[in-house]
Amino acid sequence: MEKIPMTPTGFQSLERELGELKSKERPAIIRAIAEAREHGDLSENAEYHAAREKQGFIEGRIKELEGLLSRAEVIDPARLSGSIKFGATVKLIDEDTEEERTYQIVGEAEADIEHGLLNIRSPLARALIGKDEGDSVDVTTPGGLRSYEIVEIRYG
Repeated sequence: MEKIPMTPTGFQSLERELGELKSKERPAIIRAIAEAREHGDLSENAEYHAAREKQGFIEGRIKELEGLLSRAEVIDPARLSGSIKFGATVKLIDEDTEEERTYQIVGEAEADIEHGLLNIRSPLARALIGKDEGDSVDVTTPGGLRSYEIVEIRYG
């Protein structure tokens, strides 16, 4: 089975979500289903069908999280240094717009571009791996070719 690289923060976040689903969401949906059953005819009971659908989603997410966590390879960026690799926080300047952006390269399961968490499998992360401060990288994105200068690399 393939290991999934993950930061300690990402691992803890997924563990919290799993705990929340198991301790709060799952029992709440079981109560909602029982309540909806008490209302009689299930074939036309919208509450029952909505609760069953939500239960399916919750159970699916629990299985997904358990699978991710069981295959997680937690990599602590604080123990790393040097050129860009998994876990690095990288400050970039877009060479066309002079816009500054900061991303941390993380695993697929914890990626969230809106919060600066860049998926290791993304074109930008793949272009950055192995580079050093001062280097420029060209990345083909859905919006066209972009050029970035690496201003800073931090770990931890």
